[in-house]
Amino acid sequence: MPDNRAPTAHCGRLQIDLSALARNYAAIAARVAPATAAAVVKADAYGLGSGPVASALWDAGCCRFFVAHLDEALAIRDELPPQAELIVLNGLPPGVEPLCARHGIVPVLNSLGQAERWAETARARDRRLPAVLQLDSGMSRLGLAPEDGVRLAHDDRFRQAVDLRLVMSHLASSGTPDSEANAMQIAAFDRLAAAFPGVPRSLANSGGAFLAAPYHKDVVRAGIALYGGSPSGGPADALEPVVRLDARVVQVRTVPEGTGVGYDLTHRCTRPTRIATIGVGYADGLPRTLGNRGAAWFDGRRLPILGRVSMDSITLDVSDLPAGQPEEGDWVEIIGPHQPVDVLARDAGTISYEILTSLGHRYDRHYRPFAGVNSGRPA
Repeated sequence: MPDNRAPTAHCGRLQIDLSALARNYAAIAARVAPATAAAVVKADAYGLGSGPVASALWDAGCCRFFVAHLDEALAIRDELPPQAELIVLNGLPPGVEPLCARHGIVPVLNSLGQAERWAETARARDRRLPAVLQLDSGMSRLGLAPEDGVRLAHDDRFRQAVDLRLVMSHLASSGTPDSEANAMQIAAFDRLAAAFPGVPRSLANSGGAFLAAPYHKDVVRAGIALYGGSPSGGPADALEPVVRLDARVVQVRTVPEGTGVGYDLTHRCTRPTRIATIGVGYADGLPRTLGNRGAAWFDGRRLPILGRVSMDSITLDVSDLPAGQPEEGDWVEIIGPHQPVDVLARDAGTISYEILTSLGHRYDRHYRPFAGVNSGRPA
């Protein structure tokens, strides 16, 4: 917990435990073995800082990292050793293929157009270039349609130009283990991937890591689970929390019974009420939907949010705390041992993914370092 009286210019403090992150990676890797675990570090490592996160995961034994866009891969290329594999999930917009090849980054090919441009780049460089091929197994988001996958599988010029490292797809309902969609997708993926014999396969995301072993294939792409969030939105018992978020109290005052609170006075006090205002709001990634629903915590007690969440402030009911608590400058817990990120997300009517990726840059960020060194990484 942060020092309750330490001076700081920030009204919020975000702590990121890189050792917990590494232990989550180790737990997932052990669960999915003999498949290997890769790390999804897109969206600035789910809002937690892709540089420090990727470096800690490399030290923990992770060799393969997935991002969404090429610029995200370029941002961390120098943070990792050259042998770390960086893979761009959304593929490449036309024209940036030479940049991607020059930096040794691996694109996911999601369309015939992407596949042909990458093959042309390889032929222009007179060497095979690595790629991942995504096949749409039923989510209808990214990936080649079945007939296009078959076409590429029989395209000798493509196979001569492109070194396929993986064929992959993405589960739409992995967070719902009993969903019929999971069984339909694995069957579809197995049929499609059979056209690429000998090429490793990847189907499971974080939710898929907690499904049965047939879903794990050769590579599991772990995302939210690394960061302590539950893929299903329920308890994440097998995972450790990675994030703690605290906010400063900027004012405490008592208002009479009947007083309205916040924009449009959506809360009306039914008793004399002691209100603490904290200096964070929706500009800091705390959704407006937390208004009159969510809470913060202080000294083991839940402090309900009164009224709407503002851009830079939230008002809390502290009437049930002892007199003098909290004081101006004290910290209250937003995410932490009393309120995991999945609980905050539930109160906001969203998912932990959205909470983490929305955390702004106005927080005072602290990384608890990971001191371990992996000794078992393949050569």
